Amino acid sequence: MWEKRSRTLFLTGLGLSALIMSQIIAYALHLLFGLELKHNLIQFCATTASIYGLDGVVYAFDIVVFYTLLLTAGLVIQQQWASWRAFRRLQSKRDERMTAELNRQYGSGSEPILVVACDEPRAFTMNLLNPKVVLSTGLIRLLDARELEAVIHHEMYHRKHGDPLKTFVLSLCSSVMGYVPLLRWVHQKYRTVREVLADNYAIEQLGSSVEIGSALLKLLKHRKSEKMVFSYVSFADNSINCRIQLILDPQFEIPFKLPLKLTMISFHAVLLLGAMFFFATL
Repeated sequence: MWEKRSRTLFLTGLGLSALIMSQIIAYALHLLFGLELKHNLIQFCATTASIYGLDGVVYAFDIVVFYTLLLTAGLVIQQQWASWRAFRRLQSKRDERMTAELNRQYGSGSEPILVVACDEPRAFTMNLLNPKVVLSTGLIRLLDARELEAVIHHEMYHRKHGDPLKTFVLSLCSSVMGYVPLLRWVHQKYRTVREVLADNYAIEQLGSSVEIGSALLKLLKHRKSEKMVFSYVSFADNSINCRIQLILDPQFEIPFKLPLKLTMISFHAVLLLGAMFFFATL
C-alpha cells in the first residue's frame, strides 16, 4: 500500500511538473530562436491576448516563463554548491574509528556511512547522485545498539532508493511552480510516505518496531530545529508524530485525500486553457 502511494505521489508530481515545464521550455525556445510551435498553450494564450491588445498580459507570460527557468537553474546550482560545501565540512569532522567500524558492519565493501564528531544527535542521508548516510557521535552515544541499528537501516533504505534526489526534484518543482499549489501538497505527502517506508524497512530488518519507536522518541526529546541549506532526508525531521502513531497502531491511517481547493486552483487554469486551445483548432 505504501509503495503504491509513493509511486502515485511521485509520478503525479513529476508528470504534472514535466507537462508544465515542457510547455515553458518550448515557449522560451520560440521567443529566443523562433521555434515554430503547434501545440503550446502558453503561446496560444499570448497570441490571443495580443490579438485583443492585451500586451501587458503577453509581457506577464514572458516574465513568468523566464523567471521559472532562471529560478530552476539557480536552485539546482545552489543545491549542488551547498551540498558540496556541507559534505566537505562534514568530512573535516570525520570520526575515523566509528566510520570504519560501521562501514565494516553495513558497508558491504563500500563506504556508505560517514560518522562525524558532533554532540547533537543527527542522522540523515545527503548527496543527490551518490547518497551518503551521515551519523553524529552524539547520536551514537544517545542510542543503544539496537536503536542505532534501526536508525542505520532506516537511512540505508533512503540511500538505496535515492530518496535525496527524488525529494529534491519534487521540492524544486513545488518551489519554482508555486502557482501550482498542488505540487507542494504532493511533495509534503511524498516525504511522509518515504519516511514510513524507511521505518517499515527497519522494522522488517530487526523483526520488531520497539527500537525504531524508542529511537524516534529519544531524538524527538533532544531535537533542535536547525534548517540545513542542502537537500537531505533526515530520520527525525518529518512527520514524527504520525510515524510514532503508526508504529503504535499499524491500522492508523494518515490522511491522503486530495485537497479540493488546491486541486481546483491547480487544474482549473490548465483545463480552461486546454478547452480554449481545443476549440481554437477546430
